[in-house]
Amino acid sequence: MSRIGKLPVPVPAGVTISVSNGLLAVKGPKGELTQALAGGVAVVQDAGVARVTRENETRQVRANHGLTRALLNNMVKGVTTGFERKLDIQGVGFKSEVKGTTLVLSLGYSHQIEFPFPVGISITVEKGTKLSIKGSDRQVVGETAAKLKAFRPPDAYKGKGVRYEGEHIKLKAGKTAKK
Repeated sequence: MSRIGKLPVPVPAGVTISVSNGLLAVKGPKGELTQALAGGVAVVQDAGVARVTRENETRQVRANHGLTRALLNNMVKGVTTGFERKLDIQGVGFKSEVKGTTLVLSLGYSHQIEFPFPVGISITVEKGTKLSIKGSDRQVVGETAAKLKAFRPPDAYKGKGVRYEGEHIKLKAGKTAKK
């Protein structure tokens, strides 16, 4: 039995889970999320909890069991509390600002980078160098943070660039002069 798959998912008040035509839908105070249900697994609801069960013991169904439970748990957390990812921008003259539903980044290039917000994502900027990405879908929040980081990954020599909050970059030593 899957260690992750056998754990029940607590369903808080105000959250509804429904399964129809192979689609898993979770609705809560922060919105609604849908996910295609993998083959061989089913979602069963009890009082205040949801459980994922599997139909047989094949390798693929066992893998889908844990995956479906993890996705369901992330969906329930997303519609109740949401997810957040923070980024730091480091470098002289590097900054960001929000203009409507577009994030404008100045990252040392000859041009500014304009990044439109994905659907369901909100981005806030603090002091021009701290970004906060919030949303109810964990995958979209992480993907958006990764795309923003990819515009200017941290440099190995000076550490300039976009990094996740709390990420430590080991800096390389520069060239040394010959004696």
